Order: sequence, then structure tokens, then C-alpha cells
Amino acid sequence: MNTAAAYFRVTLFMTIAYLLLEFTLAPGEEHVVIKYPIVWAVLGMLILLSIAVEIISSSLKSILWRGLDEAGKERYQQAEAKRKDKRFGWIKRTYNKLVGGKPIEQEGEIILDHNYDGIKELDNNLPPWWVYGFYATIIFAAVYLARYHVFDGTDQTEEYEIEMAEARLAIEEYKKTAKDLVDVNTVALLTDPSDLSAGKAIFTTNCVACHKADGGGGIGPNLTDEYWILGGGIKNVFNTIMEGGRDGKGMVSWKSELKPSEVAQVSSYLLTFQGTTPAEPKAPEGEIWVDPDTPAEANEEIQEVVVDSTAAEISMNN
Repeated sequence: MNTAAAYFRVTLFMTIAYLLLEFTLAPGEEHVVIKYPIVWAVLGMLILLSIAVEIISSSLKSILWRGLDEAGKERYQQAEAKRKDKRFGWIKRTYNKLVGGKPIEQEGEIILDHNYDGIKELDNNLPPWWVYGFYATIIFAAVYLARYHVFDGTDQTEEYEIEMAEARLAIEEYKKTAKDLVDVNTVALLTDPSDLSAGKAIFTTNCVACHKADGGGGIGPNLTDEYWILGGGIKNVFNTIMEGGRDGKGMVSWKSELKPSEVAQVSSYLLTFQGTTPAEPKAPEGEIWVDPDTPAEANEEIQEVVVDSTAAEISMNN
């Protein structure tokens, strides 16, 4: 392990070994070393084996070298030089072609007549890489001219608007999986049973003392009627739980105790109390809340139903 080539071979071997294990044993999203921790031991054995092979190979070469006489060592060095030239000579040849210069022993053929203080100039051709690059810029300019000035391609303003629209869509898709990024503007009513079950657990732990288990209200208001102090609907309820109720006498803010996703869950759960009949309903508080997104005709029907039900409750209590 005394050459860069040896380290490269070990690294390449371990990379190939890891990729083979990764794609054969754990083709999913979970890495093989996480799914099967025993793979760490396998990789450790493989790296020790590869290092041992390199050390043994280097030792054998050293022993054979010391066993050669001077003539044998010279032939071996010549053979090694030819082998390296055959393997890596194309790099030098390619470089010389790209540079396009004359070898130093041939510079006399391209020396110019004039000189200044003994300094002479060579008449070298332009390097091929520079010439090809210049041709490429000409082709690019012609295509750009035709695309954006002749055929009125998408300008920078339009490209910016397209990228911004794509970014907004990507953000919305990300928010669907990053539930704790939800806020009062993006929260939506959750209907999945798992979310409602989680919301029920949060309600039972934190909210029952003030609102009762059936939402009928105690210290806090009744959650089953159409009357709301700070507005109904998922957005208003979410905001009330996050920021708290009225100063001095309303509910405290829960944003330091609950995650946004948990607030969305408990908000969605307590809205399921709407229209139910609690055992001991508390008197209505606040005002009838009408969803602004509901058509006007539907709102009038809701208000009539609420007024009728309220009148019936008063008459029954009397």
C-alpha cells in the first residue's frame, strides 16, 4: 500500500462491493447498512481482504526485484516503461494534439525572422481546442439569435414566471408531506380516521376539562351549536387554538405545547361535535357563524334552522 494506484484499487473495489450489496439486498429507499447491520462486518472483511491482497502483491514484487541481477533489473524497467507508455501514452498524445504546438526540437522550422533584444517569436498555429471553442461560440450565437430574436422564444420575464409557478407547485406538494408547516392560511379540514383519532386523544388530554368530553361546554363554550365567539370553521378554530382566545378571559395559546399538525388534528376533531346533542349543553355564546364560502341561499336556510332550534330549546327550558 505504498502507491496511489493501490489505494485507488482498494477504494474502487469497496465502492463496487457496496453498490452490489445495496442494489441486491436493499433495492428500496432504506440503505443496506441500516436494514442489515451485519453488512458492516462484511464490508470490514472485504476491505481487510483487499488490503491484504495489495500488501502480498507488493511484497512479491519486492522479493522478485531483489532476486534479479543488474541486466534483469534493466530489462524489467524497460518493460515497465513501455507498459506505462502504452497505457497512458494516449493522454500525452491527446494533449499534444489539443495544444497543436511543435516539439522543441522542431521549433527552428517555425521561427520568425524578426527579433527584439535577441527574443524571437514562433509562428505557432492556434491551439485546436481554442479554434473549436471559437467555432462553438459562433454556432451558439446563431442558434440563440434564431431562437430568441427571430422566432420570439421565451424571454427572461416569462422564464421567471414559469419557474415561480413550478416552485409554488413544488412547495404545495412538499407541504402535503410536511404537516408541521401548516398554518392558518393553509390548514384544511382533516377527515382521515387516523387524524381524527389523534385529534380525539389531544382533545381528551387537554380540552375536556373546559369543554367536556361531548363538547357541551363548561368553563369553555359549547362546541356543538352554531354560535362562535371568535368564528367557526377550520381556519378560525385553528387560529384560536394556536394564538389563544380573548385577552384575560379566553383560552390560552397552545402553540408552545402542540405542533401545527396536532392543532390541525384537534381542530378537525372538535368540529365533528357540530350538530350533536350533548348531555348538558351550555347556553350559546358569541354569534352565529356563517361560512363565507357557502352560497347565500344555503346560509339563510342554516340561520332559519338555527333560530328554530334555539327557540325550541328556550321553550323546552321554560
